[in-house]
Amino acid sequence: MSFYEVIEKYKDFDFDSYFEDVTDNDVLRSMAKDKLNHEDVLNLLSPRARKHLEAMAQKASKLAIQYCGKTTCLYTPIYIANYCENHCVYCGYNCHSGIKRKKLNLEEVRKERDCVADKGFKHIIVLTGESEIKSSIEYIGDAVEILSEKFPSIGIEVYPMEVEGYKHLVSKGADSLTVYQETYDEEVYKKVHIKGPKANYRFRLDAPERGAKAGMRSLSIGALLGLSDFRRDSFFSILHGEYLKTKYPHIELAYSAPRMRPFKGSFHDIVDVDDATEFQILTVMRLFDPHAALNVSSRETLDMRKHLMPLGITKLSAGVSTDVGGHSQGEHDTAQFKTNDDNSIEEVANMLKSIGYQHVFKDWERF
Repeated sequence: MSFYEVIEKYKDFDFDSYFEDVTDNDVLRSMAKDKLNHEDVLNLLSPRARKHLEAMAQKASKLAIQYCGKTTCLYTPIYIANYCENHCVYCGYNCHSGIKRKKLNLEEVRKERDCVADKGFKHIIVLTGESEIKSSIEYIGDAVEILSEKFPSIGIEVYPMEVEGYKHLVSKGADSLTVYQETYDEEVYKKVHIKGPKANYRFRLDAPERGAKAGMRSLSIGALLGLSDFRRDSFFSILHGEYLKTKYPHIELAYSAPRMRPFKGSFHDIVDVDDATEFQILTVMRLFDPHAALNVSSRETLDMRKHLMPLGITKLSAGVSTDVGGHSQGEHDTAQFKTNDDNSIEEVANMLKSIGYQHVFKDWERF
């Protein structure tokens, strides 16, 4: 069974009616369980559950301490290209956005590598726009190989590939894959992805599984909250993680719940996701899978990330530049979006220390 078939089981499910019918007893019954089923996930994502969020968070925090401790790994993204062939109405990289296009040559990749390594980072994520023509698999592989000389863990967030493409990147040193489905609602997906390779809903949906087959150690998934019904998207994000962990038990699974960050002239039909809802979604992710990694990027403010930490946030970005070559070349007009906070390593470290947490740069060794 593919994950698409899992989603199809809910094709005629009335989420709105279900959420309206959830009672306090439903929430309390689900919250009391050690192992949540799909119905429990819906109950805890419901508007009714907001009344019980403090109790939910306390349970999630206990699980986080038990399974994750009080340590989080700091990472930073490295953008090596921003050429894109897609017309996605919400994204600053879309082919009609008018931003300055740039692609680092391999010598510039080395300079970016050295600049980031000098700051202490050991975990990075490599990003490009979605253009295989401008950023070929071979080019990304060459960049990963250069970066692997100084970073023991390299994630990639690029266009979806076939298994062989991912195998090539694994052979060059990539060990983790991030693919956000953006929205699991296929009809909304079609409306916001007007043209380009990304318009293929099924190909993107199956990309994390192809990464697992190719040998990726870690998979990061999630929806871009605000494009569609965020409760429905969060529900399917959780089910997607369950599907991947059940089929590929060796992988490290990371959930993320990024919220929309608009750019000038972008998509305006955004569904508002307030701070309490973001907190609720990540709480349910922790309750559903105490072993999962949770990743919160600088799309969120430092204060928000401080309040999320007790849920067991195991991955935090710091020292972020969303510009191509932004760490070493001082670019300011090639970004996909602007971060909510430009937090330095020191600012993030001080925040963690203030609440009794510590950061590490390295939690994985390549052999």
